[in-house]
Amino acid sequence: MTAQVETALRGPEAYALARRVVDAMQEASVWPTPLNFELWLHYVSDPEGPLGRELHRLLTGDAPFTDATAEMLAAEFLPRGRLSEEIRDVGAVLNRELAAVAEAIDNARKTQSAYGETLSSASARMQDAERPTDLTEIVSTLSTATRKVQRHTSALEKRLESSNREVVRLREHLEQVRRDAMTDALTNLANRKTFDEQLARLCEEAETEGKGLTLAVVDIDHFKRFNDTWGHQTGDQVLRYVASVLGRISRAPRVAARYGGEEFAVIFPGETPGTVEAALNAIREEIGSRSLRRRSTNDDLGAVTISVGFAERRPGETALGVLERADEALYASKRSGRNRVTNAEALAQAAA
Repeated sequence: MTAQVETALRGPEAYALARRVVDAMQEASVWPTPLNFELWLHYVSDPEGPLGRELHRLLTGDAPFTDATAEMLAAEFLPRGRLSEEIRDVGAVLNRELAAVAEAIDNARKTQSAYGETLSSASARMQDAERPTDLTEIVSTLSTATRKVQRHTSALEKRLESSNREVVRLREHLEQVRRDAMTDALTNLANRKTFDEQLARLCEEAETEGKGLTLAVVDIDHFKRFNDTWGHQTGDQVLRYVASVLGRISRAPRVAARYGGEEFAVIFPGETPGTVEAALNAIREEIGSRSLRRRSTNDDLGAVTISVGFAERRPGETALGVLERADEALYASKRSGRNRVTNAEALAQAAA
């Protein structure tokens, strides 16, 4: 499921969205299977997106919408579907390689076994040989058998070399698939799933090792205005711009992710709140320092600003706890006029 849809399902209109999805499926006479529900979520949430347009085309045609159609759409448009398809393809190639290697090894084993029988037979015949021609015939038989063994051994070596190259290629391909599964396709930052896993892991490490951890949540100000005024393509341009600044400043061990929609998150393991606040203000100032232009028409889009909230993890605090406090600080930045960074701890002290 894309970050945009996940964000919609976590927002205040989540139940209304789910009802619209079910109504749309019922109107199209499509069974509400889990896969169909996910497809229709994308359709209802973003009817002008690639999946939405393709679903509309299929629904206005004469062909029935079947389970096979749903699988085809999932494989092409849903991230998990594409990932599963990639893994299945790699598995099929690997199975073919293993079968070919097994066959080559079996042929070599049979040849070696036959060669051993030939040697035993030749040894017995040599003891009984009475004429030089008998020895010549035995040597010729052994020479032929040896060449056959050499051919099969050479074939096996080539097969193993070829398979080794293919396995290396498959390993590299799977590594790329793994990276794709961890990355938001639009921004090339970590995706929501990777962020959740990393935050949970780093919170555990911070608790075990007694280290500090600070989490920041970043939101693009008035992003809906960009989309409504200039369209989704320009909105995507803005998202990529903000992500590029976040990604460059948030090098490892920091973790920058697209959290959902126009919202991002950055994890700062082992850094003090003062260092984090300085880094976040540097990000905010750099993002707001440029006046963007629409790529297709060169129209002036003006400056982009961000609002930020951050929270230092407290001892014993869960990943969800620190995330909620960072969110509260973000909304405080929004309420205070946007384009600013708010520390959750300072917010709590002010409220006390």
